[in-house]
Amino acid sequence: MSASKPKILVTRRLPASIEARMATLFETDVNDADLALSGADILSGLEGKDVLVSTITDRIDAALISQLPQSVRLIAQFGNGVDNIDLDAAWAAGLTVTNTPSVLTEDTADMAMALMLALPRRLVEGTQMLLRDRAWAGWSPTSMLGHRLRGKALGIVGMGRIGTAVAQRARAFGLNIHYYSRNRRPPAIEHPLEARYWDDLDAMLAQVDIVSLHTPLTRDTHHILSASRLAAMRPGAYVVNVSRPELLDETALIEQLQSGHLAGAALDVFENRPGINPRLLALAEANKVVLTAHMASATVEARVEMGEAVIVNIRAFMDGHQPPHRLLPDGPLPRAARG
Repeated sequence: MSASKPKILVTRRLPASIEARMATLFETDVNDADLALSGADILSGLEGKDVLVSTITDRIDAALISQLPQSVRLIAQFGNGVDNIDLDAAWAAGLTVTNTPSVLTEDTADMAMALMLALPRRLVEGTQMLLRDRAWAGWSPTSMLGHRLRGKALGIVGMGRIGTAVAQRARAFGLNIHYYSRNRRPPAIEHPLEARYWDDLDAMLAQVDIVSLHTPLTRDTHHILSASRLAAMRPGAYVVNVSRPELLDETALIEQLQSGHLAGAALDVFENRPGINPRLLALAEANKVVLTAHMASATVEARVEMGEAVIVNIRAFMDGHQPPHRLLPDGPLPRAARG
């Protein structure tokens, strides 16, 4: 390894404290414009660099990976999700890829719980009503009636760290916990939550009032809430997604909301290329959908911890050690790392 500072390209602005720390440890080139870079811009910025610090807005596909300068040996993702990176192509090219897991659990679970409250209690609608109608007449016995959470059935799809944290919060609100996951959780987790495990997702969906998605995006979980599954959900049910937009069929969700089969949805992630679906925006204006701007991890604490994890990964790798958050592909490992 060279004694000189590692040279890194950071594709988006990071918290000031993280940028300052990076500047002391590395030769750092930051995208000050803080707009998503094109593939050509990424390639240009990586000339002579050792590390690409990417985010979910960067498309690191096989075509771009094949054109990366030979100096680049590490892709250090700022974020837990890496579905923007072709991991198989990266490993085949001898690149190491890392992410920043385990730092978003509490903040993401908080957001999921907030959205579960916002939907049946019509929180956004109530706020908008006051802003639009400054001559609000005041309280009425039949005004803004929603539904209580206590006693409702919550179906969690994916009972990992975040799903479990959501279940803990939801149980405190009196929700009955149901979950579908690749592996059943041990009794030490199930029993305090009084959680019921389902090995059949379709069977669970027919029995719950709220579905919250917390499974990673893989080939198997793409559109895990498919058109047929959305149609088979309990009438009047709600959908919450703070995970990945590709986990549900957005077009089918819109149709089920427009038909009245589903009572509402709360989405922190949604298809937005090149823009948010106008039909989804119309449903939000009609108070059938609550939309938030991908805010589940948007706390100062989480973003600083993510940046610190990126720094740890870079330093370990450049010192010749295995980074603590190295990602392995589903397929064979690469023949040899770049050197």
